[in-house]
Amino acid sequence: MSTFPPKRRAISLSSGTPENWCDREGGAVNTLVGTENYTHSFSESAQPIWYAVQTRSRHEKFVNHHLQMRGMSSYLPTITKTHLWSDRRKKVELPLFPGYLFIQLIPCNEWRVKVLRTPGVVRFVGCAPEGSAIPEEQIASVRTIVDRNMTCVSHPFLEVGQRVRVRGGALDGVEGIFLRRNSDDVLVISVGAIHRSLAVSIQGYDIEPC
Repeated sequence: MSTFPPKRRAISLSSGTPENWCDREGGAVNTLVGTENYTHSFSESAQPIWYAVQTRSRHEKFVNHHLQMRGMSSYLPTITKTHLWSDRRKKVELPLFPGYLFIQLIPCNEWRVKVLRTPGVVRFVGCAPEGSAIPEEQIASVRTIVDRNMTCVSHPFLEVGQRVRVRGGALDGVEGIFLRRNSDDVLVISVGAIHRSLAVSIQGYDIEPC
């Protein structure tokens, strides 16, 4: 019995050079020129990558909402603070890194353009025009601290020092730079792309070198 190669699904391709084409779902494509149309197959090596996006002042939540409405995977870490007025106090949710949020996408021009055309977006953050990739573990560490309502404070950007990993407890698996400050053991988590750091107390936690 003769066998045939699997069928390829035809798609319309975005404008631009072939190496930058992608499908409507953000998947990178390989292009084959035929006599009738273009066909593609998804690149098995294409994986979503985290990037930082700078927003206009006080537009972080607005941008995050619009990115998600457009079907994109964005993440805006927030913390809750209590604001005091003369007659009352109120808890407000504020961005952990004012002016920035994170987005995960497969690198291709079509999706970058969609992000940049979102109202309130200023630019991708990083050395290259398309932005610098952020390691997954940095996003995971920030998520752990935020999702578990750990008390944290802003810290001057730090990327040099003894890197450790927390073992056990609410911060299990979180990595950062170990410091001892005012007799307290502190873990500093840095996001290199935006040059921002936060510090959380790890007093009583077990740690190990990374």
